[in-house]
Order: sequence, then C-alpha cells, then structure tokens
Amino acid sequence: MLSMHRLRLLFIATAAIVLLPLSSIIPAYAHFEHFTHYNNRGGDVGPYYAYEALEPEYAAPNEPIAVMFSVQDLDGRDTYNIDTMVEIYSATTGERLKAWPWTRQEIGDFQVFYNFPELGSYQIVLSVAKDGKNPANLNGVDQPRETLSSMAGCNCDRVIFNVSITKNFGTIWYTMMLISVSLPLSVLGGVLVWNYRRRVIKKSGMYGMRTQSDTARYIIMLAAIAGGIVHLAVYAEHASLRLEYSIFLLVAAGMQIVYGVAYTLLTLAGQAANESAHKYYQKKVAVNLFGLVGTGVLIALYAYSVILPPPLSPNDRPESIDIAGILAKAIEVFTVIGIVYLMRLEKQQLTGQLKEQT
Repeated sequence: MLSMHRLRLLFIATAAIVLLPLSSIIPAYAHFEHFTHYNNRGGDVGPYYAYEALEPEYAAPNEPIAVMFSVQDLDGRDTYNIDTMVEIYSATTGERLKAWPWTRQEIGDFQVFYNFPELGSYQIVLSVAKDGKNPANLNGVDQPRETLSSMAGCNCDRVIFNVSITKNFGTIWYTMMLISVSLPLSVLGGVLVWNYRRRVIKKSGMYGMRTQSDTARYIIMLAAIAGGIVHLAVYAEHASLRLEYSIFLLVAAGMQIVYGVAYTLLTLAGQAANESAHKYYQKKVAVNLFGLVGTGVLIALYAYSVILPPPLSPNDRPESIDIAGILAKAIEVFTVIGIVYLMRLEKQQLTGQLKEQT
C-alpha cells in the first residue's frame, strides 16, 4: 500500500535522479540546432568559451562532416570579428591532416567541412587570436606542433576537442534509447491490461460503471506519461538556446511520468483494509492536485513563451510554434480535463461509500 510519505519520497527521488547528473554540466550556451549527445565538447579559450559539435553527430568515415563552432563570451553572449584557425590531427599518429588558415569570423558561430578518412579518434584544435589582434600568420597557417596546445610563436589561445569517428554507434544509441523507453511502458501497459481484465471486466462480458471509470483512469494516466515522453524527445533541441531550458524540460518530463505512475500504483493498490474511505480519497486528491497544478503551469509557461520572450532567452523573441509543442500541449490540455474529471469521479465515489456506510 502506498502511503503519502512513500509518494513524497518517490517524487523527491525522481527529481534527484533527473537533476543530480546535470549539476556537473558546464553551462555552455551554443547556438546549434540541437544539443548533441555525442562528439560535442566545450572548453575555455582565453576570454571566451568555445563549443564544438559535428553534424551529423555520429560521424562516419569518408562522409562530408560539418565541424561546427560557437564561440561565446563568458556570459554566453555572441562574439564578433574574431580571428580563428582550425586544425585536425590524428589522435593515433599525431599527424596534422587538415588546416584552415587564419580567418576573420564576423560572428563566433561558424563551421568548416571535412571528410574524416577512417575510423578512430581525432583531435580538433581551435585557435583564437588574443585581444582581437591579428596573429603572426594572418591569412596563413601555423606550422604543425608536437604539443597541440602550445602557443609558441602565436599571439593566440587554443582549445582541443577530441572526437570519435564510428560506423554504427548512432544506430546502437538510438536503438538502446528506444528500448529504454518502450520496455518500461510495455511492462506498465501489460500490468494495466492484466489488472483491467482481472478486476474490472465482469464475467458476463458487460461493461459496468466501474469498468468505464477505470478505463478513463488508465487513459488519462497514459496521457500524462505520454506528455512526459514528448518533453524527453525535445529537451535536447532547447539546450542550443539555454541549458536551463533543457534542465527544466527534463524535470517536467520526470514529474509528468511520476504523476502518471504514482496515480496508477495508488489505484492498483486500492484502499487498505484498515484505511478509511476518506483517507484514501485524500491520497488521490493530493496526487491529482500535484498533476493538475504541474500540468497547468506547463501550459501557462508555453503560452507565455510563444507570446513573449521567455525568461533567460538570448534571442529576446518568443519561441516559435512547432509540431512537438502543439502535440505536447494538446496532450496536456487533455490531461488537465481528465484530472478534473477524475477528481469529480473520486468525490462521487466517496459520497457513495459514505452513504452506504450510513
């Protein structure tokens, strides 16, 4: 039987699981289309913070790959008119394979293209001229170095990014992510179907009022979990604006899933033999209020963000409306309506139980 104390612990534990791994991430605010999971690095380069990513991120050999950079100041703002040089070295042999000459970048977001010749590890070196001054070999290329970070003979700062060129890692990654999401949901769905058939459907095959109410519960809970999954699917795209946006979406997804699972478990456990109907009703009200208020806040924040620039936005303009956002909000509106329906249903059932007792 799930007590309120255990439910609170479940909420706290889920929040900790979501937040703790993120607490050690350096807050780099790159202007890429999405926050990549692989072959992305960040590092200080003099008075700037440089962020690197490959497109596609799961780069394979002998394919055109975009090596993207976003050089920001230490407050996460754009940089302009900086002089840069890019080099690529083999991590195995130390040989310099490619070098792009010193170039004046009008903005700190730029990219170069390269075909990595074979599987393995490579080192990408980004050099940035100091204090906006021209380096010694402006319009040229520095000589290869044994120590890649050495700044001898160059009035510049350097940062090194390590990348890995693989063949099937992307397929393995996406397959594992699909399994990690679909397997728990399949188990939960199987348990709900088994419980539905065992406890709800009458032997005569007729659907009674209890059957309809339990069906509604399961549909609403699955909708809440689906809203969390949508947030899990889109969180990476928002880190290109602010890393805090992705942290918020991960927490929101965790709380939506926690609500759906908690209410489902509370319903499956049922009322304890030594528990009053009123106490059991209060537990469900507490869980439903958690889901109702949380989902309502998400809807309100989305409406705010598409009308006005959201807090901490580096672009100072409203978010664009996309399919993922519409889908998530449609699910959440349905969830809010469903939670209100469940709360009314729970109230009616409590009233009926109290009348039977009297």
